[in-house]
Amino acid sequence: MKAPILIIKHLPAEGMAIFPFILLKSKKLKSDMEIINHEKIHLRQQLELLILPFYLLYLINYLFNLIMYKKHHLAYRKIIFEQEAYRHGADLRYLKNNNWYGWIKW
Repeated sequence: MKAPILIIKHLPAEGMAIFPFILLKSKKLKSDMEIINHEKIHLRQQLELLILPFYLLYLINYLFNLIMYKKHHLAYRKIIFEQEAYRHGADLRYLKNNNWYGWIKW
C-alpha cells in the first residue's frame, strides 16, 4: 500500500494516519519502517470501515476505555485498532499476508 507521507512538526504523536495520508512528526521517521507499517495498518482499517465510521468507532472506543481505565495512555493502547497496529507493526509482511478486519479479534 502506497501512501503519501506528510511531515507535520507539531504533530502530537510520532505518527498518525488520516486517510489517505501518513503524517509524521519528523523527516527522519520516514525511514522507520515499523512506524510506517503501524500507520499503514491504520489506513487499511480506515478502508475496511469506509473511512468515516473508523474515526467514530476509534473515538467511542477511546472514550469508553478512558472511563474504564481512567488513564489516557492505557485508554489509547486498549483501542482495538491500536492493539492490532502495535501487535503487528514490526511484521512488515502483515498487510500482505493477513486477512482484513484483523482488529475484530480485540
